[in-house]
Amino acid sequence: MPSFPHLSLILGGARSGKSALAEALATSANRPRAYIATSQAFDAEMEAKIAKHRQDRGPDWQTIEAPLDIEAALGEVTPNSVVLIDCLTLWLSNQMHTGVDMSSEITKLLTTLSASPNPVICVSNEVGMGLVPDTPLGRQFRDFQGRLNQKVAEQADLAVFVVAGLPLTLKGSLPEGMI
Repeated sequence: MPSFPHLSLILGGARSGKSALAEALATSANRPRAYIATSQAFDAEMEAKIAKHRQDRGPDWQTIEAPLDIEAALGEVTPNSVVLIDCLTLWLSNQMHTGVDMSSEITKLLTTLSASPNPVICVSNEVGMGLVPDTPLGRQFRDFQGRLNQKVAEQADLAVFVVAGLPLTLKGSLPEGMI
């Protein structure tokens, strides 16, 4: 039986089932689970969504809120845990709104993921399959997201694209019984 991947990337569009697959993958590791949440609640709708996600995951997850600093969040994870970061898309958006040098932040993230003592599962949106954004900021975001996804996929042991709840393995293999 192959060992659990050190770095996994689960890609998909909105409501594709990527988070559910990532949670199932984390559960399949049979070790403590940590959830690094990159979202922020700026309105009542997002507050309700976050609360529902927490309830759906249940109490068996260590939850760490980290809209910007994934490196610090990984330092808070209980040893021997599997880590799920949901999601890199919101992390990227949060970073862009702070005005930091995105190339440096992406390099720092890749180094952080590689150095993690725990296996990490990253969820990210595939944003390049739709229309070209009509604003410069939208196009810049799409371009950074595409490059980030490529770099994480290159480094990952497992990369899966999820469409309509169905996983398409792009690299590596899902544990037996996941499909």
